[in-house]
Amino acid sequence: RGIRMLEDNIARNADTRLIPGADAFVLYDTYGFPIDLTELIAAEKGYKVDLEGFQKELEKQKERARNATANEFGDWQEFAAGDEVVFEGYDTLKVEGATLLKQRTVKQKNKEYFQLVFDRTPFYAEMGGQVGDTGFITGADGERIAILNTVKENNLSIHLAEKLPANPSQSFTLEVDAARRQKIMNNHSATHLLHRALREILGTHVEQKGSFVCADYFRFDFSHFQKVTDEEIARVEARVNELIRADEPLQEKRDATMDEARAMGAMALFGEKYGDRVRVVRFGDSVELCGGTHTPSTGRIGLFKVTAESAVAAGVRRIEAVTGEAAEARVHAMEEMLRTLRGLVNNVPDLAGAIRKLVEDNADARKQLEAVAAEKAAALADAVASHAQTIGSVRVARFEQSMDPAVVRNMALLLQKKAQNLVLAGAFAWEGKPNLVLMYSQDLVAAGRNAGKDIREAAKFIQGGGGGQPGLATAGGRNADGLADALDAFIAAATA
Repeated sequence: RGIRMLEDNIARNADTRLIPGADAFVLYDTYGFPIDLTELIAAEKGYKVDLEGFQKELEKQKERARNATANEFGDWQEFAAGDEVVFEGYDTLKVEGATLLKQRTVKQKNKEYFQLVFDRTPFYAEMGGQVGDTGFITGADGERIAILNTVKENNLSIHLAEKLPANPSQSFTLEVDAARRQKIMNNHSATHLLHRALREILGTHVEQKGSFVCADYFRFDFSHFQKVTDEEIARVEARVNELIRADEPLQEKRDATMDEARAMGAMALFGEKYGDRVRVVRFGDSVELCGGTHTPSTGRIGLFKVTAESAVAAGVRRIEAVTGEAAEARVHAMEEMLRTLRGLVNNVPDLAGAIRKLVEDNADARKQLEAVAAEKAAALADAVASHAQTIGSVRVARFEQSMDPAVVRNMALLLQKKAQNLVLAGAFAWEGKPNLVLMYSQDLVAAGRNAGKDIREAAKFIQGGGGGQPGLATAGGRNADGLADALDAFIAAATA
């Protein structure tokens, strides 16, 4: 659709030969066209891009983004004394009798949301690469309010709520979405098992460089000097699933000193800042410093499946993976794909061999088609050249037959290489759209002819635009009724 929009734009601005900055920005913002790509395509057609206008639109978008993300924080309303929040989410997903310490409203453009701080909470606040918990709070009066996220600010766990409680002075029951939390815990624990497996299989140079853990999937960044091969990924998957089946229980030591943690063999992440007291998480031989939430035992993870491996930076690789039901769904989707492929090749036993043969046969067929197309272009070139008429001092070959523009262009290239004193003037429709092609043989180009320049004038008759090299140029448009006039313009320019 982006290419079509650019082509329409070229046709629409044939008189100015300038792509408006606003249109170039739409191509960039909506269709993902880098501005230099738009410039390149436009230049091939003899057009320019209004870069100043594009830059203005870009600045407008940045301003809109700034306005959209600018938060207006209301003042905190305090209801009880206290500036510390006790996190109980390692041991329970439900806390009763919590007190609301303070609340405030946050406005973001036309939306607003609400922040609540309680004295106790089971909700894990977003940090360390792990997303925050969601769930509900219920007042003593029965009012139920959804918690949309939990974040950390100034060492406080802040609950983002859909609304403010009607009675902030009552006691509250806070309850985490248990199913979502379990998926997050499974994924977080899987990052520890993955770290261990990578160090075992790739080497002890592997160190965690970052991670992101949510309910749907996780990603794990680590130091490594080259792409992880398919065979290595298979081995890593097998090892992680082996550790899952071992059903190693979660062992943790909270409030440990760094010396105690080191004595336990805990791995600290490079660049991570730790306090005087840390939490040590152990699954079998995997021992790490970690403040996140984890599954009670590795068996709860169920299944581990890598979905992607890529480079993040020099010397840093990334693995994306899923666990549990998401991993099962991934495997089922792959099985369904295999069943579909087998059905397409009549359920042959050697599926890989059958597909390989199809690819080879397709490549052979493509070569044959290209050979036939080349023969067709050569035959067409000879036929067109043989019917050329001498007009003034040059030979002019008219071409008005409906044909694939790619074939016509190949024919023109052949004529340009071998013909002398020849002009190919093509004006034809293909799939309902008008097309123009103008070719000057090499000797005419040497004499000063310029197809790229001459085609631009003729393209106006078909409400289009085009461009190219001095020896060969093409154009497209929207008005097929103007083809005859465009052809006359070609001949007039060629024989002037």
